[in-house]
Amino acid sequence: MIKKILTWGGIAFLLFFIAYRPDSAADVFQSLGTTVADIGQGLGDFVTSLIA
Repeated sequence: MIKKILTWGGIAFLLFFIAYRPDSAADVFQSLGTTVADIGQGLGDFVTSLIA
């Protein structure tokens, strides 16, 4: 029950954030995307180092 409430609350907050602060929301998502890409690059480099 709590998990469901927190999930819907998080979704509502996300939609509110995007609707009323689109520039800030875009910056946050760009930062998250960059972080995910950096992690992927690091894992790729690690695997390459193991194989080579």
